[in-house]
Amino acid sequence: MSQLKRTPLYDLHLELGGKMVPFAGYEMPVQFPLGVKKEHEHTRAACGLFDVSHMGQILLHGPRPAEALETLVCADIVGLPEGMQRYALFTGQQGGILDDLMVANPGGGVLYLVVNAACKEQDVALLETGLVDEHRVEVLERGLLALQGPQAAEVMRRHCPAACEMMFMQHGRFEIGGVPVWISRSGYTGEDGFEISVAADEAEALARRLLAEEEVEAIGLGARDSLRLEAGLCLYGHDIDTETTPVEAGLIWAIGKPRRHGGERSAGFPGADLILHQVDAKDHRRKRVGLLGEGRAPVREGAELYSEDGRRLGMVTSGGFGPTVGQPVAMGYVDIEYAEIGSTVYAEVRGKRLPMVVSKMPFVAPGYHRG
Repeated sequence: MSQLKRTPLYDLHLELGGKMVPFAGYEMPVQFPLGVKKEHEHTRAACGLFDVSHMGQILLHGPRPAEALETLVCADIVGLPEGMQRYALFTGQQGGILDDLMVANPGGGVLYLVVNAACKEQDVALLETGLVDEHRVEVLERGLLALQGPQAAEVMRRHCPAACEMMFMQHGRFEIGGVPVWISRSGYTGEDGFEISVAADEAEALARRLLAEEEVEAIGLGARDSLRLEAGLCLYGHDIDTETTPVEAGLIWAIGKPRRHGGERSAGFPGADLILHQVDAKDHRRKRVGLLGEGRAPVREGAELYSEDGRRLGMVTSGGFGPTVGQPVAMGYVDIEYAEIGSTVYAEVRGKRLPMVVSKMPFVAPGYHRG
């Protein structure tokens, strides 16, 4: 087994009592002494600080990098204004999703990409082989912190008031305590918040500075997962993968309008024929849906889903108890005729079939700062 990597905050996690587990090739804190449920509730009520330094941070250099990247993703990157970021999907030739990522346009003729930790090496290889030689892929060794929650802006205002002027999905270059940082107003919890990229050797000092604020608690991967599930956000390798198209995943909004049929840069990305056919014909046979359970028993990933008459409909891809929602929440794929809001399906848990209702996502109202 290969040696697990460590983020720049590893020693701080140990000092804070973090329970370390292997995750995407890294030793990461799954929880702190507060515990997963309280960490979740604290982030929803106040502000949590997450170490996401295991994610891949990449700069794409070269002529017209947006046009180049559009040969690999289905998003509108050419139309991404300076100072903004956008959600994107790397797609495969069969129409499946190879990874999801964030793409920011910081200006200066480069693009800044944040990719999933587990897919980092394959994504870098995809960029290096998929783009022409005149483009350079620079893999950054930087820290990445996520400050999330309804009080995140209040905390940020004390350290970097200029960053609080940004709206949801804006991106900029700032300083905190004289240290250069790249900040996006975004996150993975459904709350307002900021993702802060900082030099690796400055990451621990920045984390300590933010944790010194009364509102801020360190939050582990356990609560990160329950928070993103309540927010209806996909986890790569679970809710989306190479066998799933953007249309089946309910991510049509991530296919830029100029990239669709009739758009000025229609197609031109891997798998476009199948994906755009599904956009237009709506003849896909399954769909990702939100599911709400009854009682307290959580329905976990891998649970099979059935109709009332016992026909297998699909599978749960993420699930647990939603502390904010106060009941079991899940997402999964079902046959298209059962994807209507209000449909009842049955999840098999330890030999029992528990009713779940197909429900709108997100399960909690988003707190994003749209101005």
